[in-house]
Amino acid sequence: MVKKMIKRILYLAIAFLLAGIWILLDAKPAVAQDDDSSVNYTYTVVSERDFSNKDLVGAVFAAAEMRRTNFSGSNLENAMFTKGTLINADLSNTNLSGALMDRVNLDGADLSNAVLNGTFLTRSTLEGTKITGADFTDAILNRYQVKLLCEKAEGVNPKTGVSTRESLGCR
Repeated sequence: MVKKMIKRILYLAIAFLLAGIWILLDAKPAVAQDDDSSVNYTYTVVSERDFSNKDLVGAVFAAAEMRRTNFSGSNLENAMFTKGTLINADLSNTNLSGALMDRVNLDGADLSNAVLNGTFLTRSTLEGTKITGADFTDAILNRYQVKLLCEKAEGVNPKTGVSTRESLGCR
């Protein structure tokens, strides 16, 4: 158990270091483009945009404004959302495995049936977030957030077969 926690902390430290280096090397803010071939939306406003059912593996949405944005059914594996705003966003049925979501505002977002295996959700807010069927296996969350999420955790993820309560370690 201690080795697993040390491993998670090491992964988190490496992720933060890489994220910091990447953001520092990005000298000018990216401009959101109309075609989805661009995967860098750092410091952009993409609120109410439709990214549903897209392959956005490794996409970068660092410090982006994404209110009411639709990501449903998309593959966001290893994506970066650090300091992003996803208030009332639709992330249902998404693959967020390995995503970096440190200090992200997910208030009112829909994470129903999302796969968040190994996702970093530290210092993020999840007030009013829908999590029915979400799989948080090996995700890194603050204890307080886990406690709040366990109060409403229910359902089983249709892709992984893991219950939301089990993946959060709820009692």
